[in-house]
Amino acid sequence: MQFFDIYFGYVVLAAVLDIIANLALHKSRGFKNKGWGAFAIILVLAAFTLLAQAVKGMDLAIAYASWGAIGILGTAMGGQFFFKQRLKPIGWAGIVMVIAAVFVLKTA
Repeated sequence: MQFFDIYFGYVVLAAVLDIIANLALHKSRGFKNKGWGAFAIILVLAAFTLLAQAVKGMDLAIAYASWGAIGILGTAMGGQFFFKQRLKPIGWAGIVMVIAAVFVLKTA
């Protein structure tokens, strides 16, 4: 299997939807804003649908770990960009370590 194929593409798309869902969930203020909350739920369902497609052609552990790493990075960056949330350097170091671990898992 190549590093990037259609199944990994499903993982990336699922992660992007998950990132947007996380940002929408924040905008919902704990589901006080029901529109944003409903949008977040719909996006999570779509993300899991894409993840289900991904595991048809790749190992669940690799798909889920990749999805999580992309989601963690994207959510941290989205929180910083849209909501002015800041991680300490140790937080960014942790994210880099997670991504490196997923890369090793994927290429092993």
